[in-house]
Amino acid sequence: MNLLNLLLILLGGAFIGWTLWRARPAIKGEALHAALRAGTALLVDVREPAEWTGGTARQAECLPLSDLRGPRRHWGAFLAQNRGKQLLLYCRSGARSGLAASLLRREGFDARNAGSLSALNRSGWPMSQVHAQTNPPNPNPK
Repeated sequence: MNLLNLLLILLGGAFIGWTLWRARPAIKGEALHAALRAGTALLVDVREPAEWTGGTARQAECLPLSDLRGPRRHWGAFLAQNRGKQLLLYCRSGARSGLAASLLRREGFDARNAGSLSALNRSGWPMSQVHAQTNPPNPNPK
C-alpha cells in the first residue's frame, strides 16, 4: 500500500468519525421530555414514510429528510408555522436527524438532534403505531 492510499484511508476514517460525532444527540432524557411537555418544542420524525409503519414517537410530526433536502412540500408549511419553536429531530439511528438539525440550524432554526427512535422509547417517551401512509403531515394528532 502506498502513502497516498494510506492517507486517503485515514482521511476517510476521520471524516466518518467527525460525521458520527456531529450526529450525536444534542438533547435527551428529561430535558427533551420537559421541553415537549411545556410546549416550547416540537418532535419531528425525519425517517422516510415506509419507516413510519413500524411506529413513531407520540406527538411527532412525520416529515422525511428527503423532503427537507428536496421540494419541501411538507417541510415548507411546517417551518413557516413553527419558526419560534425548538425542533427536536429523531430518526432510526440519530444520523439523519443530526444532519437535518445541522441543516436547519444553518437556516436559523433552533433545531436539535434527539437521536434515535429506540432511545426515545428507552427514555420513556410514549410510542404510537401508524399504518402505511405516504407523507402524512401528522399521523399523531395532539
